[in-house]
Amino acid sequence: MSYFNEFLKDKSVGAISSSSKAMGRKMYGSFNLKEADAVVEFGAGDGVFTEEILKLIGPNTKFFVFETNELFYKILKEKINDERVILINDSAEKIGFYIKNQKINKVDYIISALPLSLIPIDIKNSIIQNSIEYLKIDGQYVQFQYTPYDYRRLKRYFNKVKLSLTFTNFPPAFLYRCYP
Repeated sequence: MSYFNEFLKDKSVGAISSSSKAMGRKMYGSFNLKEADAVVEFGAGDGVFTEEILKLIGPNTKFFVFETNELFYKILKEKINDERVILINDSAEKIGFYIKNQKINKVDYIISALPLSLIPIDIKNSIIQNSIEYLKIDGQYVQFQYTPYDYRRLKRYFNKVKLSLTFTNFPPAFLYRCYP
């Protein structure tokens, strides 16, 4: 399996290689995942963040993992065998449907590796709007991107957005910390 091949074949794949665990720690290392009721991951890829997040969440935390790429979804299905995980082969736009199906109204954290700059504007706006709708008021949405293009868009939706650049990944990435 090659990220680069999937990047060339599938417009929903925005990375040419797997993200680093170090970048994952920068994204969600400060979260209190052990106490979270529900956590969401958008764009799980081959599961590099997924496996690390599983080590950090509590025994009763529901973990919703979204991946639309068929090959990555298949890899995740084979790799992840944990009753806390709800693996979803569908668009992040449908977060509400899936969390409500599990009798959850809001989630504590959303960790996103979606390639926002490659997603059509109407779908991107819907994903962001639905993320806010189903994120707890004291929750956090964290997003990484290889470009800063969506900073203003995220600022329109979230009350507060912090942008930083991290070199713990190749290629280096921008991290957006977004607060409702």
